Amino acid sequence: MPTVVIANLQSKSIHCEDKRESLLDILLSATDWMHACGAKGRCTTCKAKILSGMENLTPRTRPEEQYAKLNKLREDERLTCQTIPIGDVTIEVPKETQLPHLTYSK
Repeated sequence: MPTVVIANLQSKSIHCEDKRESLLDILLSATDWMHACGAKGRCTTCKAKILSGMENLTPRTRPEEQYAKLNKLREDERLTCQTIPIGDVTIEVPKETQLPHLTYSK
């Protein structure tokens, strides 16, 4: 089963049991993660910077492509509500969506 590591959150490691779960659902099972639109792909608050394992994520969805065209989603970023990990991935919480009650290394 895939493992998700959050590098700037003390390298927190989350083992995924269900290969059909979105990255957001996996993250929320183990920590708090910013998400404003209810996981509908209508905002970018749940985005994650992908440090490694981009090839282990499902292809970008239509909402992600639209945000990329608007320069609101960089090449190395994905909306966690729109992607499913199919292998190991290491991510980072972008500075602009870090939650104040968690301690980040960057």
